[in-house]
Amino acid sequence: MSSAPLLGGKGGGQAEQLPWWSRWLGRVVDTEEAAAQLRFAVPMVLTNMAYYGIPLVSVMFSGHLGDVHLAGATLGNSWATVTGYAFVMGLSGALETLCGKAYGARLYRMLGLYLQSSFIMSAAASALISVLWCFTEPVLLLLRQDPDVSRAAAVFVRAQIPGLFAFAFLQCLLRYLQTQSVVLPLVACSVAPFALHVLLAHLLVNVLGLGLAGASAAVSTTLWASCLMLLAYVLLSEEFSETWRGFSADAFKYVLPTVKLATPSAIMVCLELWAFELLVLIAGLLPHPTVDTPLIAMCVSTEAITCMISVGFSAAVSTRVANEIGAGNVDKARNAVTVTMKLSVFLALSFVLLLAFGHNLWASLFSGSSAIVSGFAAITPLMMVSIVLDSAQGVLSGVSRGCGWQHLAAMTNLVAFYLVGMPLAILFAFKLKFYTKGLWAGLICGVTCQACSLLVITVRTKWSKLVEAMQEEKANYVA
Repeated sequence: MSSAPLLGGKGGGQAEQLPWWSRWLGRVVDTEEAAAQLRFAVPMVLTNMAYYGIPLVSVMFSGHLGDVHLAGATLGNSWATVTGYAFVMGLSGALETLCGKAYGARLYRMLGLYLQSSFIMSAAASALISVLWCFTEPVLLLLRQDPDVSRAAAVFVRAQIPGLFAFAFLQCLLRYLQTQSVVLPLVACSVAPFALHVLLAHLLVNVLGLGLAGASAAVSTTLWASCLMLLAYVLLSEEFSETWRGFSADAFKYVLPTVKLATPSAIMVCLELWAFELLVLIAGLLPHPTVDTPLIAMCVSTEAITCMISVGFSAAVSTRVANEIGAGNVDKARNAVTVTMKLSVFLALSFVLLLAFGHNLWASLFSGSSAIVSGFAAITPLMMVSIVLDSAQGVLSGVSRGCGWQHLAAMTNLVAFYLVGMPLAILFAFKLKFYTKGLWAGLICGVTCQACSLLVITVRTKWSKLVEAMQEEKANYVA
């Protein structure tokens, strides 16, 4: 059988024997819940960072082939992320709701059926995206990108088409395991392939001389290796004897419900990611694009790194909320949200302090240009604000997935980023001439709107109604 839920019963121990700082911490946050969530979140952070680093390593190897190769790999990686990887990752978010609630309600067989229905959906979506990827060069030329760079980007993207399917299946398996609080195997099946990827990329690019195609093929090979490792673990482990009972034609019955929940989940993820990528493109229209574009790109990369942390806590709270709703534990679901929010914001503040004192050193890792380093120093206070807000909204987005509110979160992201954030960014940057500061200030307005809207939705949640709906679903299944 699958592992026990994230939290077990409370242990003993006498509070009066604890040191003063431990007693104080216990009053600030539920330490047992916090410890459990840290045990869950840290492996998820490591897993996501490993998967994030796999294509990044290939871009680095491509950079040693020449400037055009570097530009092509960078553009191709961004294009692949925006049009493919982010979308299939968003689709898998449906499993956080479906599998999480089913596991909490002890409807174990449903987890395997939901996983298979998600496989079917992800395969169809990957096939459609693959068609778009085959036409990468003409599409980039239509977007007025440099012809040589577009050609190089097309080579880099096309070789990753097999890897797209692997990544889509990986995300489904990851959510399936995550909702059962099985996270340590995810680290092994991501970090080990990442280490092998470095050697494989060196072999294909530097030894066999396959260039961009070799660097990209290394990504596909590594993703498939990771996918097969996880799949073998699920199929061979007795731990999943109740949640995985083999392939079944019954899974086709659940494809449509999965698609209905997965579509807004994918839109939710893509709308946020596209806003950051759009900011980089807008920076190219500023008076000094050679400085402004890499500066905004550095800010986006810094924000993305901090997001790796919030993604771990987002997964933790999504799993906790879905499990507890399925089990009918309203108070535990509420408590999980509160604890995760405190932990995520605390870690964000810690990162913000490091950025405040080390921004020059951090910027120098990206560029040796004094103009870019000084520009990053000027925009750092705004970065500090956005990082804290982004950490908070990351947790609230996890609550949305756990409860099944993906449609509300998608609408929130649409309004926050495209009706508030982007118009204000353009106004501040061009009309008021705040330039890069204006762009990031506009983004902060969007993130603020997003976080506040999700917070209102969470606070106004009728948790008892969610539990009642899950109990009705359980009764229908049993009947």
